Amino acid sequence: MAISKRIEIIKNLFAEAEEYLAKGDAIQSSEKIYKAAEECIKALSEHYNLPEVKEAEEKGKWTVTLLEKAVRKLSDKISIDVQIGWDAANYLHVFGFHEAKLEVENVKARIPLIKRLIELTIR
Repeated sequence: MAISKRIEIIKNLFAEAEEYLAKGDAIQSSEKIYKAAEECIKALSEHYNLPEVKEAEEKGKWTVTLLEKAVRKLSDKISIDVQIGWDAANYLHVFGFHEAKLEVENVKARIPLIKRLIELTIR
């Protein structure tokens, strides 16, 4: 997928997350934020031509293992903010979406960490 398309998806997902937050829906907001962060990792991986991109294409999908490998490499290449944003998004994915244990304020507290990842991606 073209990086410009991924950036469009990231922006849309994050906007949807903010709409869900405004409605008080921490569960759906958590998932949209996670998906935006996942797209960031994919876009950055494509930009830096990481081998995980080819492996994902061969498998027909990105796995958590591939995403984690890419995050480590991107953190070394770009900034620790990649890892921090990814970890925050994963926390929301597990505890905000799957476990449904987070409140809106818990989600809002992690937004600056994920926004930094998004900024690193779309710059």
